[in-house]
This record gives sequence, structure tokens and C-alpha cells, in this order.
Amino acid sequence: MSASSSLFLPFARSGTSRRFVASMPWLVLAWWCARQVDLHWASWLFHWEGGAWALKRSVVLETLLHRGGRQLSQLAWTGLLVATLSRWRSPAATWTRPAARLLLAVFASIACVAALKSLTHMDCPWDLAGLGGQRPYVGLFEARPASLGPAACFPAAHAAGGYAWVALYFFFLRVAPRCRLAGLGIGLLAGLVFGLAQQLRGAHFLSHDVASLTMCWGVACAVDALFGERGVRGGESQA
Repeated sequence: MSASSSLFLPFARSGTSRRFVASMPWLVLAWWCARQVDLHWASWLFHWEGGAWALKRSVVLETLLHRGGRQLSQLAWTGLLVATLSRWRSPAATWTRPAARLLLAVFASIACVAALKSLTHMDCPWDLAGLGGQRPYVGLFEARPASLGPAACFPAAHAAGGYAWVALYFFFLRVAPRCRLAGLGIGLLAGLVFGLAQQLRGAHFLSHDVASLTMCWGVACAVDALFGERGVRGGESQA
């Protein structure tokens, strides 16, 4: 077997790859469907709030869920990092390697979303004409006039701060398999709450959040396929 073939062996044989292949078409379809209703849904929210983004400065949405949610995600990541490093050399701590992969997946997910935001130049709903702003709507695959200047609203970074934790599925799959769906649920719930809060503020469209979920799940699958299956074959505990 060639070196290049062995490099991709984890992807070819891993259960993670099968999960990725099975789930990604559905996520892409969900993103496509969300794009079709983006303007309708945002417009409904805008008029429901009285023809303005009345909840933009909401204490609950902006202070608690936006700022506080971001800090909570950062605190959880930092706390897990400290705990993992402190027990890294302990033979009894079989969870440290899965935790390291979880840390990598969460960090990489947020970093990938941030990088893509800087390239796509999509406006937020509150910037658009008819939704409280002045700019015309320019689709993701449409040429953006230089006169509009830069924008950075796609994908949704705040939702990614929650959805990145879908990687808990793979952490629990390696450490406590019966809890894997609960881990997935934590990430999905956090991303959903963070994302909906931003939609209510006029900061993001629905498709922005679905795109973040798709990217976060893809990154989680990639990290586990690269390192997780290797750890299992090397004797990593599954219980």
C-alpha cells in the first residue's frame, strides 16, 4: 500500500466516515431549504417586532445569550483544556485523548467559520433595505458590488460557538457510548439557542446558522476520522 493510500485509510474504513456521508447531504439540503425562506422569515420577525429590530439590544438576547453565551463557550473550552492537561499523564484518565480531540474539533470549527466569514462578504439582515438597513440583498453566489464595502455575516459565528460542541458526540462515543446522543444534543441545543437569539436581533439569517452547523459537524467528523479511529485501533477505551 502506498503512503498516500495509507494517509486516507481512516476515512475509507471508519464508522465516522459513514456518519459523515450519511448526514451531510441532509444538512446541505437543510441549508438550501433555509436559503429559500431566509428573507421571508427575517421579514416576518422584523414586522413581528414592530417594523424594527426591537430586540436588538435586549438584555436577554444581547447580554445574556450573545455576550454571555460566547463567554460560556470559551470558559467551557478553557476549563476542559486545563482539566485535560492536568490529567494527561495519568494512566487512569482514559478520557484525555478524546478530550484533546474535542478541544481540537471545537477550536477548528470556530476558526473555519471565522475564516469563511471573512471571504463570503454577506450582509446581516439588519443591514438590508426593508429590514432596517440601506443595502440591497446580494446572494451568496452573486457578484457583490465594490461600492457596498465588506461584510461578514455568513456563516454565523455565534451559532458556531454552540454548534461546535456537536463534537461531544465523538467524545462520548469514545468515553461513554451511551451518552453520545446526549452529547450531540448539547451541541445542537446550544447552537439552536445562540442562533435563534441572533435571528431575533436581526444579526443573521436562518441559513447562516444551518451553514455553521454543517461546517461544525463536518469538522467534528474529520477530526474523529483522522485521530479517533486510530486511537480505537491502538487500544483506546470505549467504555
